[in-house]
Amino acid sequence: MIGNDIVDLAQSRLESRWSRKGLIEKLFTPQEQQLIRNYHDPEIMVWLLWSMKEAAYKIYNRQTKIREFSPQKLKCNLISINAIEAFGEVSCLQNKYYTQTIISTENIHSIATNTLENLNNVIEIEKKGIIKDKFGIPYLTTSTITFKNVSISNHGRFEKVVTYK
Repeated sequence: MIGNDIVDLAQSRLESRWSRKGLIEKLFTPQEQQLIRNYHDPEIMVWLLWSMKEAAYKIYNRQTKIREFSPQKLKCNLISINAIEAFGEVSCLQNKYYTQTIISTENIHSIATNTLENLNNVIEIEKKGIIKDKFGIPYLTTSTITFKNVSISNHGRFEKVVTYK
């Protein structure tokens, strides 16, 4: 299974006041709050963790068909991070998801999969042949493939559609 999320940093600066009192505590676990406080660019860490949670949530929603806003239920663990890329894990109840995030000056794009092997097989595709089921979950259909997992994310100037090779 696959999920992704993209954050347009320019758009988030216009729409979000992530540093307002109480918001970080509402959205992030104490360990995640510590990561935000300790990172040299707290804004980037906020959106990195948020995009990891959103990408993992898309898999959780696909698995359970449960739609709920409970970001603290999704717990991020960063395995490695540098200026342009981060790898991590997100746990939600008994589920574990693996994430890869690309960080640029314009956006942050996280991809989550339910297995580490699947993370190595993700590709970006065009948004055609996509249908949604009654739960709003997207699938790709082509002349040779029916109902292949796909994830769509858009924010501001950016849209990403991903699936597996």
